[in-house]
Amino acid sequence: MAPLRVLCVHGYRQNGASFRDKTGALRKLLKKQVELVYVTAPLKVEHDRNGEVPMKENDSVPGSGGDEDSRGWWFSDTQARSFSAQQQCEESLGLDESVATVREAVKAQGPFDGILGFSQGAAFVAMLCSLQEQKAEPEFNFRFAILVAGFRSACREHQNFYSAPLQMPSLHVFGLEDRVIPDNMSRELLPSFQDPQVLIHPGGHFVPAASAHRQTYQDFLKRFQ
Repeated sequence: MAPLRVLCVHGYRQNGASFRDKTGALRKLLKKQVELVYVTAPLKVEHDRNGEVPMKENDSVPGSGGDEDSRGWWFSDTQARSFSAQQQCEESLGLDESVATVREAVKAQGPFDGILGFSQGAAFVAMLCSLQEQKAEPEFNFRFAILVAGFRSACREHQNFYSAPLQMPSLHVFGLEDRVIPDNMSRELLPSFQDPQVLIHPGGHFVPAASAHRQTYQDFLKRFQ
């Protein structure tokens, strides 16, 4: 049985290579079932000396490329070109560019069975699923979504993404000790999907991949094999 191909969308201040490093345990856990392919966001995040609290664990990864290659999918502060999940804003910066990046990745490296996002990447994945269901992106043909530490964007111009529950089968993964995206923010995203599956872990802001989580991932993925 050929593995499912899944496009992986990193968090804010990460890039494709650093996210690949951070999800090594997940790749190992699901290696018989999935092939994970990584995409890097187009927006360069400047080193922020005084703004956002550095995200521990999975979301601040000097890793591959270091600070010079911190990337993001959109900025909530259009002046400072920075992002905070809690920041209310009227408009964002860079989202169209990011959608185009995913469109190109699908054309060049697809087709993909599913899409996985982490943190800001998971919030972005919910938007991509909405665009797919609105038939606004003919290249997108994802059959499922996995959203780890996802949340609803607080930006007013993004609210149309949440107008109707999405039919896309989804698995929502979040940690009870997450200090970056508290679990209540991830729970607020659940009604945006029809019949969401949920995996809650006791840890913080990372993609969980312990043997205890294998069954939930496998049961969800089995439906698409």
